Amino acid sequence: MSIFGWIVLGLIAGWIGSNIVDNGGKGPILDIVLGIVGAMVGGFIFNALGAHPVTGLNLYSLFVAVIGSVVVLVGYHAVMGRRRL
Repeated sequence: MSIFGWIVLGLIAGWIGSNIVDNGGKGPILDIVLGIVGAMVGGFIFNALGAHPVTGLNLYSLFVAVIGSVVVLVGYHAVMGRRRL
């Protein structure tokens, strides 16, 4: 998958994950970063469970990335706390 594909998948997954976890986005840059990291984490989790990791820019990969993004966001909130600026 190209870098553009990872950015698009990361943006969408990060935004969806942010809306699931704390009912609002963190901003486009942090959403992209957390979404890309979430896609990697989700791919690792799914691979460890015997399922396919991220396979490209499709709905299954988006699902994997969103699951990973939610895991990353929960960890992010555990470390950073639920501060509001």
